[in-house]
Amino acid sequence: MADLCAKSRLSMLLHLLLLCLTPSLVQASVHEYRGERFMSKGNAFVFHGGSEGIYSSSPSDNFTSDSDSVSFIRFEKITFRRPEEVSNRSSLPIHAVVFEVEDRENIGGSAYGGQRAVCCTSDLAKLGVCSHGEIIHHPSAKDLGWPQVFGVSLNENDLSGTLPTRSIQITRTGMYNLYFIHCDADLKDLVVEGKTIWKNPSGYLPGRMAPLMYFYGCMSLAFVLLGIFWFSQCARFWKEVLPLQNCLTLVITLGMCEMALWYFDYAEFNETGVRPTVITIWAVTFGSIKRTSARIIILMVSMGYGVVRPTLGGFTSKVVMLGVTFFVASEGLELMENVGAISDFSGKARLFFVLPVAILDAFFIIWIFKSLSATFKKLQARRLLVKLDIYRKFTNALGVSILVSVGWICYELYFKSKDVYNEHWQNAWIIPAFWQLLSFSLLIVICSLWAPSQNSTRYAFSGSSGDSSGEFEKDDYTLTLIKPSPIPSHEVKNLSETRSLQADNEESDKDLEEDKRESREFSLYNTNVKETKAAFVFGGVVVLSMKDKNG
Repeated sequence: MADLCAKSRLSMLLHLLLLCLTPSLVQASVHEYRGERFMSKGNAFVFHGGSEGIYSSSPSDNFTSDSDSVSFIRFEKITFRRPEEVSNRSSLPIHAVVFEVEDRENIGGSAYGGQRAVCCTSDLAKLGVCSHGEIIHHPSAKDLGWPQVFGVSLNENDLSGTLPTRSIQITRTGMYNLYFIHCDADLKDLVVEGKTIWKNPSGYLPGRMAPLMYFYGCMSLAFVLLGIFWFSQCARFWKEVLPLQNCLTLVITLGMCEMALWYFDYAEFNETGVRPTVITIWAVTFGSIKRTSARIIILMVSMGYGVVRPTLGGFTSKVVMLGVTFFVASEGLELMENVGAISDFSGKARLFFVLPVAILDAFFIIWIFKSLSATFKKLQARRLLVKLDIYRKFTNALGVSILVSVGWICYELYFKSKDVYNEHWQNAWIIPAFWQLLSFSLLIVICSLWAPSQNSTRYAFSGSSGDSSGEFEKDDYTLTLIKPSPIPSHEVKNLSETRSLQADNEESDKDLEEDKRESREFSLYNTNVKETKAAFVFGGVVVLSMKDKNG
């Protein structure tokens, strides 16, 4: 386990070195458009400019976007460029359409109940509903000034046109969408440049992300409190600290760094409107290393490393390979979700990154519980009651966490299936927050079970107390191939006393009491046994046989 912990630290240092060599990228709630092309949708050409949840601010007649407590969407230097070969005539208007998600049905229309269209068709123009080439929209029932639709036309020989700088105050809390739309088939190669700035009353964080800043602040404090407890115990019983406890120290340290980095990432984003990409990558990396380390530690504990076996043997390379694969998959998913992410919606590409992580998690779970089953059998066979009790609590905690996880996944699927248009964006932050709370709760349980104390060595592997995996395998072999024969009960008693005497010379007083208890249980278990052919010494070279004197 110590080797794996060292490899994890080395991997983290190498990754951080690569981050330092990576050029800084800048993203924000400032949605930048750099030569983006329009896509054909029905009878219109559409470009999605952004979607964010925005909290309302009080209406003001003297509205300015410089106010700190005002919500707005500001358009800056939005320019549309067309190819020179189609610049010999004037174009139809190019519109910016801003609407709240509840007003989505107010965009577009149809004649006689036919196919819905965004651009005004000839049939609708004949009915006098709209003008040919215009965007079909109807006033909102809640606010007649919405949706907001405005645009610019390109004059003859003009290669580009620019929207005037404009700020739209948000006076109603909701999920707002921005689309650039035109109905001119000659402008199919039109591109858009410029930027829009979206702001909430409390800062530049998108509405779905805003509560997470306070959540990560609280989680940072929780990790600090856990760290104070854990580090104080390690300092107090530093002579009794086990390799497993050193690895738990690594996980706690990684968790503290991750939560602090997420908080500073969100705070900086909220203050400046520019997301600090380097800090985001560091937070993602610390989180991926922490999750990978935690899974490897749980797997190794489940396999009985340091408790019933001194090494993982041939499993070491497989555990390392699984851990590295999970780290790469988790890092890719988190980078995709967080670096440069602004809009409050998830693309279909997310599924490509989610599936590998889900499959690897399932593999971890299956391997963990199969290993726990094997470890339980070993502990029960040796009657190591103290270790058996701690493993029983550990298994119960894992079982509860798995059940809760499955239940939450079902709820998450239900939540997303019912929220196709992100209308419940104000509660969406609870989903990522729950997974952080669940992993933190499981970490607390594991830390409480394996907290450093003066009795830590009672839970550790000890070759002198019969914990050797080789001895266990030999015991299994002996019990399988040698049939027990009768033995007088007084000789069993003498054998128990001999074992107690040897333990007195090799172990502490507390271990002696435990060994005596095990000897008494063993005597009771063998009261009906009258003969045995005893054990092999030095690999079976010397064989001692005991037979019934009256036989």
